[in-house]
Amino acid sequence: MVKWTDAAEKAFMDLQTAICSNPVLIAPDFNKEFILQTDASEIGLGAVLSQMVGDEEHPILYLSWKLLPREQKYVVVERECLAVKWAMETRRYYLLGQRFTFVTEHAPLQWMQQNKEKNTRVTRWFLFLQPFQFTIQHRAGSHHGNADGLSRVHCLMSKLPNPVVLSREGGDM
Repeated sequence: MVKWTDAAEKAFMDLQTAICSNPVLIAPDFNKEFILQTDASEIGLGAVLSQMVGDEEHPILYLSWKLLPREQKYVVVERECLAVKWAMETRRYYLLGQRFTFVTEHAPLQWMQQNKEKNTRVTRWFLFLQPFQFTIQHRAGSHHGNADGLSRVHCLMSKLPNPVVLSREGGDM
């Protein structure tokens, strides 16, 4: 549970200013490799699709999704795997047919590989990833703040006076 304090309000406003300052987002260049970062929290998923421009990584888009109550019961590594599957599925038209780098602070894909025979949900997720061509890069959690923050935004939204909440219908991804 997050306490919405004056410090939290200031941090939120600073973040809003930073996100709205140049460069906000760049247009994708399909001749360059994409970078996909994901994260999962107890309540949501976050992802960032970006590309390198010179020596700097620039975002193309930000994604955030609130977990369904049954998904919130998944163990940490299952939520991380769901974040990977969800991000690749929702942005497949950027990623299919070309190599990209997947950046994570956890090892969800290794866990998926080892547990795909034991869990039918994980098996489906693992099979879904097969058409994608990517390399995995580890990034320490302290440098993974953009996707990390997006996975937690739904907790903050519940503290706002009149939050806009998007929901989804249907079954497991």
